[in-house]
Amino acid sequence: MINEDTNPWQIISQKEIYTNPWINVTEFDVVNPSGGKGIYGKVHFQNYALAIVALDADQHIWLVGQYRFPIDQYSWELPEGGGPLHLPPLDSAKRELLEETGLTAQNWTELQRIHLSNSVSDELGIIYLARELKLGQAEPEETEELQLRRIPFEEAYQMVIKNQITDSMSIAAILRLKILLLENQL
Repeated sequence: MINEDTNPWQIISQKEIYTNPWINVTEFDVVNPSGGKGIYGKVHFQNYALAIVALDADQHIWLVGQYRFPIDQYSWELPEGGGPLHLPPLDSAKRELLEETGLTAQNWTELQRIHLSNSVSDELGIIYLARELKLGQAEPEETEELQLRRIPFEEAYQMVIKNQITDSMSIAAILRLKILLLENQL
């Protein structure tokens, strides 16, 4: 029987390969669970990944469209961003929602925590539901060229089903919210 609390990997040595304000890459010399020697690379994220489902009284949500450099394509997704690990993630989520959409919310609920690529990184994603919304002026960062769409939640759900939304946090959030709505838990 496997003990879920015991790490079967042994670390022989480690060295930092690269660091910047967002990520740190470390290479480990390891002994794997089968006893073989090898290397393992880990990407440590310096921030939480945050996503916000901004749901209004009419069951509409806001999507943000932008060109994503790493995948070299345009992406429709929930308002998202990063939050420093030393700050409360909800404070950073509120800031991100305002920056990208101009929205503020009176009611916040944490929907889910997810690891975004746990085979190579420790990035923790936290998804929030924001309700009782008030629209103001967006304040995007200089690196962001954003489009904003307010659409019925069901349309966003269909975009996930049709593979038109491919961002992992957006997919997880929309599917989670769909289940909660179906089960009348909201």
